Amino acid sequence: MEADELLLLVAGGDQKAFEQLYGLVSGPVFGLVRRVVRDAAQAEEVAQEVLLELWRSAPKFDPRRGSALSWVLTLAHRRAVDRVRSARAAGEREQREAMRAGAVPFDQVSEEVEAGLEREWVRRCLNRLTALQRQSVTLAYYDGYTYREVAERLRLPLGTVKTRMRDGLTRLRECLGGAV
Repeated sequence: MEADELLLLVAGGDQKAFEQLYGLVSGPVFGLVRRVVRDAAQAEEVAQEVLLELWRSAPKFDPRRGSALSWVLTLAHRRAVDRVRSARAAGEREQREAMRAGAVPFDQVSEEVEAGLEREWVRRCLNRLTALQRQSVTLAYYDGYTYREVAERLRLPLGTVKTRMRDGLTRLRECLGGAV
């Protein structure tokens, strides 16, 4: 069943349809939110909020205005941007309060430099993987696909994908061991 049909059933309170819809959209929702929020834990939280909001606001979906997936991803993007803005505002409030209190301000520049160096280290380690390992790891960890979805997307047996992932993650752990 297509996402549009499922969302219309969810609007009527159909829990089974929601389970199926969840399976279809949870990967893309997490991938989008992860790219916007950048923090994995925050992304998981925001994705969960989006899926809860999906259940609650399904009756608002209008198939004449676009596809269900577009609507869900719009919800996800808005919620992720809200989270980023909220975090930024909280940081700015904390920084203002620290300035008023005479505390040593948070060194944002060094934190940004450190984060940039960590990203570069991860990129270098990813480039040391085989192309097949890198493709599997990227689909799972950056795009938010499950192992099964990676296998379907690459048209490979699930066991092959799991082996690539295990070997790739082992090599990444070894490579990143020097970054800690």
